[in-house]
Amino acid sequence: MTNVSLVTNFLLMGFSDIRKLQIVHATLFLLVYLAALTGNLLIITVTTLDRHLHTPMYFFLKNLSFIDICYISVTVPKSIAISLTDNSSISFLFCATQLLLVVWLAASEFFVLTAMSYDRYAAICRPLHYEVTMCRGACVKMMASSWLSGSLFGFLFSTSTFSLSFCGSNAVQQFFCDVPSLLKISCSEDHIAIDASVSAGVTLGVICFIYIILSYIHIFSAVLRMPSTESRAKAFSTCLPHLIVIIVFFFTGAFAYLKPLSDSPSVQDLLVSVLYAVVPPTLNPLIYSLKNKDVKSALGRALKGTFPCLPLSNKLSVSLC
Repeated sequence: MTNVSLVTNFLLMGFSDIRKLQIVHATLFLLVYLAALTGNLLIITVTTLDRHLHTPMYFFLKNLSFIDICYISVTVPKSIAISLTDNSSISFLFCATQLLLVVWLAASEFFVLTAMSYDRYAAICRPLHYEVTMCRGACVKMMASSWLSGSLFGFLFSTSTFSLSFCGSNAVQQFFCDVPSLLKISCSEDHIAIDASVSAGVTLGVICFIYIILSYIHIFSAVLRMPSTESRAKAFSTCLPHLIVIIVFFFTGAFAYLKPLSDSPSVQDLLVSVLYAVVPPTLNPLIYSLKNKDVKSALGRALKGTFPCLPLSNKLSVSLC
């Protein structure tokens, strides 16, 4: 690495310099963080213990919840600490680790969302082949591929970013370390490595996004042909929120990484980063599962202490929307 020893720590940007607003920010972020932890932990618990939820759809949801817990834990607690202590310093090593984990988990989440869209496509459009297509081995391979692909992009982005020189300002114009904010304060003129990394990430992201959109076009076409109004409503209530979350997650992340770099801090940048780093892990439990009748029933059985448990190695069964 070149000249990175010239900067030993960075200063993260807060949401306000006014003490009362800092307390408000810390309180709101703490409530959001606790809500995200509670919702995702509930999903992990019920989908692990309740045999009725040992299906491919809930297998992906359980893994998505685990990713969301890790994802929001990488950024939000540090931001809360900054507002409470008014100390925005973050070490060079911690900043590099944060960037690695943010990219890793965000990429893994998007790949899992892609796998979930395929699961819904197979369940609705190819129900006769669903059990074979979405067998346990296929689900585990999809999940492993999502984690490995995310880790690849995480290491690629972090090594490319921290191979740059940081010899001037150490004020990061963001509430966590990410690629665009670090590029703004880098004194390196050559960004070929990180530009190539971003191009590869965007290309694969666009491919996945197009695949997701095509999958949902087929899904909605199949749903509209359903004779039962109740079945159509159930399918739309499950799949439409999935698609909305994916669109918000993709476009806010793409906007943050592809928009031209600006030398001045922007409130818009902070709001956009909240939309792709904080909102999805918080809303996913509500949108994907906690409004689902199967999960509500499982939660009811948990409160009554009547979980129908099976071994964790139990074979995944079939589930439609």
